[in-house]
Amino acid sequence: MSDMLVKLYELPELEPVLKQVSEAGIEIRRALAPEKHVVIDWVREQFGPGWASECEVAFANQPVSCYLAIKDGRLAGFACYEATCRNFFGPTGVDASLRGLGAGKALLLASLHAMRGLGYGYAVIGSAGPKEFYSKHVGAAVIPDSSPGVYRGLLKQ
Repeated sequence: MSDMLVKLYELPELEPVLKQVSEAGIEIRRALAPEKHVVIDWVREQFGPGWASECEVAFANQPVSCYLAIKDGRLAGFACYEATCRNFFGPTGVDASLRGLGAGKALLLASLHAMRGLGYGYAVIGSAGPKEFYSKHVGAAVIPDSSPGVYRGLLKQ
């Protein structure tokens, strides 16, 4: 899958999206270090060991570069940035039963706004999954000839 590029200086506002998901009973917030084991285990179960490894790196950053979606006191989704590479967004995922409520968009925007706060003008979405989602919500554009990109030669079990 190709990487995508996002202009961080043209992001949609975050607050209206946070309000929308809040009305659906979803809280978006930065992960806390004591939650690492819960989040990593959930990511591994839902999305596999590779994404769990990237998520572990996000927990090593200060501040933690992982946002969580929480519904009814349970983890519903996550989004990491600066995990595989500096200035990279991802991985990210939402529980299949809760998709369509806006959590994915909120996690994406919270992460990209945090990246803009670090001083970046652009962000790379590494090995972007649903390209239409990223184009629609943040105007992301495919980076030509970017597959497999930084993931070239990745070791697998």
